[in-house]
Amino acid sequence: MKNIINILILLLIGSQHSFGQSVEGNVNNLPVHKYTLTIKKEMVSKAGKKVMGMTINGTIPGPTLEFTEGEYAVIYVKNEMDVATSIHWHGILIPNYYDGVPYLTTPPIKPGTTFKYEFPIRQSGTYWYHSHTMLQEQSGVFGSLLIHPKKETLKYDKDLVLMLSDWTNEKPKNVLRNLKRGNEWYSIKKGTSVPLNKVIGRGAFGAQLNFWKQRMEGADIADVYYPAFLTNGKQSVEYPQFKAGEKVRLRIIDGSASTSFWMTFGGKTPMLVSADGKDVVPVPHNKTFIGVAETYDFIITIPDNGKIEFKAMAQDGSGTTTAYFGKGKVLPAEIVPKPDKIEMMQKMAKMDMKMGAPALKYRPKKDDRYKMEKKYGMKMDGMEMDKMEGMKMSKDTMKMSQGKMNMKGNMEMKSDSMKMNHFKMDGMAVKKDTMPKMSRMKMGSSKKKEMKMNGMGMYSQYNYDYLKSPVKTAYPKNVPIKNILLNLTGNMNRYIWSLNGVPLNEADNIKISKDTVTRMTFNNLTMMHHPMHLHGHFFRVINENGDYSPLKHTVNVPPMSKVTIEFYRNGGDEYGDWFFHCHILYHMMSGMARVVSYDTPKDPRMSKYPTSNLIKEADRYYAWSLLDVASNMTAYNFVASNIRNQFNVSAEYGWNKNLEAEATYEYYLYDYFRVFGGVNMENKHRDNLNNISTTAVAGIRYLTPYLFNLDVRIDNKLRPQISLSREIMIFPRTSIFGMYEYQADFGWVNKLDAGNTFEKEVTWNAGIEYFLSRNFSLMANYDNRFGAGGGLSMRF
Repeated sequence: MKNIINILILLLIGSQHSFGQSVEGNVNNLPVHKYTLTIKKEMVSKAGKKVMGMTINGTIPGPTLEFTEGEYAVIYVKNEMDVATSIHWHGILIPNYYDGVPYLTTPPIKPGTTFKYEFPIRQSGTYWYHSHTMLQEQSGVFGSLLIHPKKETLKYDKDLVLMLSDWTNEKPKNVLRNLKRGNEWYSIKKGTSVPLNKVIGRGAFGAQLNFWKQRMEGADIADVYYPAFLTNGKQSVEYPQFKAGEKVRLRIIDGSASTSFWMTFGGKTPMLVSADGKDVVPVPHNKTFIGVAETYDFIITIPDNGKIEFKAMAQDGSGTTTAYFGKGKVLPAEIVPKPDKIEMMQKMAKMDMKMGAPALKYRPKKDDRYKMEKKYGMKMDGMEMDKMEGMKMSKDTMKMSQGKMNMKGNMEMKSDSMKMNHFKMDGMAVKKDTMPKMSRMKMGSSKKKEMKMNGMGMYSQYNYDYLKSPVKTAYPKNVPIKNILLNLTGNMNRYIWSLNGVPLNEADNIKISKDTVTRMTFNNLTMMHHPMHLHGHFFRVINENGDYSPLKHTVNVPPMSKVTIEFYRNGGDEYGDWFFHCHILYHMMSGMARVVSYDTPKDPRMSKYPTSNLIKEADRYYAWSLLDVASNMTAYNFVASNIRNQFNVSAEYGWNKNLEAEATYEYYLYDYFRVFGGVNMENKHRDNLNNISTTAVAGIRYLTPYLFNLDVRIDNKLRPQISLSREIMIFPRTSIFGMYEYQADFGWVNKLDAGNTFEKEVTWNAGIEYFLSRNFSLMANYDNRFGAGGGLSMRF
């Protein structure tokens, strides 16, 4: 019987055309190019401290794999670690089975085993590879791919790959755990925190209140503290071997786990010639933003007497990495100013927008993406773009079929009088020459006239208008179009990231068809950039170049902006499920991902590897604790949480022998609202631990506007209770906190003292905390039960 099953599986594999699977194997007898990659755990030092990393062939990053278009790649990946691993070939057009996402497309590479990847090289350009198992990419499992074309179309003398990356000395799991607990230490360590004294000093308290009202602390830019940013594994690297007059093609890859960079060059402005492995119309371009997982190629000319400085500054200004080309006097790269988060808050507060779209919905299966789009996000001053519900997009034009634009002045337009072709309105694009009268529209005030249509001004520097394909990329006009709206949603307080308010573990697959153009609009409703990557595909990024919009595999979506992409067919690989996700590693691992599916039968070779194992990676439990030891009391809090569920244990003991302990389970109905139940224990009389009262409790917990934590409950003695708590950072490293709790007893169960029909109990405390490090703080407080005291807070 076993033999019969094996024969059937082989027959299924051999007859793959019958169910649409892409062709595998070297059917065209292409020249074979082999590599072996060995992944190990080894001690490495990248930022002044030896820590355990993961190396490929002994290095971080791994070796550059070079191929020529038209070859057949055979790559053996040996896993010499004690955990499973994987390799994804980022940006490569590849048979689905070899894409490298464990449990979805490719089997995980178990400890002590070797997996053979094989695929034809059908493209050229700059690409890279990395692990797609948990957080291994952050530990060093990544490297570069350089694919030479059959015939070179550009003139240059040398190639050089520059792999940008970020490095942490922490275990990546602890990084994500720290993000989940909402600890402010990373921003404190980076010097990018915005305490209240700085906000007030800049006259931005009103803007801060606006953010708090929408349950946001401030303008977030980057999540993680990194002690080092690296180029080819080093904080600074020199290449003196290049001679004067040589033209060098720099193939730059952002292989970071979560850092985007501003790149600048010294000397003459370099020529940008390629993006994400695809040629673009060459354009002189110096200051360039590179999102996580993107690649850009530049051609530089080595000067006669001097060396060019290349500088990549982390997007939040928290650090840089440099490289130098040539010999002699340094030609310094432009220094990009650090972003001003307070100024960003002020600008955002002045705009007509609503932030705080839910990262976790009450009903995840309900399709309310258009309602979400209308409710949240950017509204152009005087032109509410989300009210253009009749807008329909053809291949290169977007016609206003509704016929009305809600502008002050009650302007109306006939549906056939205004064809929009990539003119930018809040991320939508329309050619400037198709709307000659737009510049004469009255916006109602001088401030409105100052509004920049091109990318809404504030984030216009992040658009892709400088990228133009040398050939037409538009699809045939007779092909049907499927429009998909994806609101990018997130919750920084609990560190959950999602699409349309639905994280990966609660989402259905996005169904696509090879016979339909799939058009996706990304509507970013968060304050973070999101580099969105679709495996195994290239897509058009719709910009002002219309039919010549560039092809990319990763697209950066700026905060509160929209970007539209579209793709059609997949070069013969219209089969199977493909992973689609934000390429900030910690966002992907917190739910911002989907499975894009051609709705074909599951590959029989994957029958032993359930996709649920991949889905669970984004819904793991993370646990943390806090211990306060002070002169007046000691307190302990423990939390274990995944996306919907949370377990809490807390205890407070005063040296006056006051004790209270509680254990609860809570379920998040949506981002800010959860129900809970549990057990509470406390001594009935102060200075006496002999009489402990145990009660069952149930209630709701709610994060209110202005970031107050509200707890409303009742116990089995029918005593209602309400409490409010809040913490605010007032100085760098210094926070104040407070809590007020009110409990009423109407005697419905307890017997009250004679003549009493009502008793109350009020508990409150207030204090101040000074952060020494991520895990330790000095703390002083006053509690009406325990008195005044001070001591040490420990987080673990």
